[in-house]
Amino acid sequence: MPDAVIEVRRFEAPDQRLDMKERGGISIVQMADGTSGMHAIFEKGWRWEVDEKPLLGFPDACPMRHTGYCLSGQLVVRMLDTGRETRIGQGDFFEIPPGHDAYVDGEDRVELILFAPPEHPH
Repeated sequence: MPDAVIEVRRFEAPDQRLDMKERGGISIVQMADGTSGMHAIFEKGWRWEVDEKPLLGFPDACPMRHTGYCLSGQLVVRMLDTGRETRIGQGDFFEIPPGHDAYVDGEDRVELILFAPPEHPH
């Protein structure tokens, strides 16, 4: 059996960064197997429609599935097909399907850690 290697990455040295200026940003690290991790910071007043949608090419809704953990703040996520809103707060582990938008609720910044498995061709 070959020697196993432990891979360590830090969000301070991301492979990619979505910069949302004064409203926050997302630091993305990619592991050797294709798994990615994201550290998202959304400041007070952040709205997906205003702050992130333009960076993604203006889709109708967020096209990604998110699995993650909320470190701080209150994020309200709305499914566009039903209009149903779900509040995600500190300590919540969550799974959000594609087809949503979101906004920061309250005075505190939202901080999330998100995980994504390697993308496999279909």
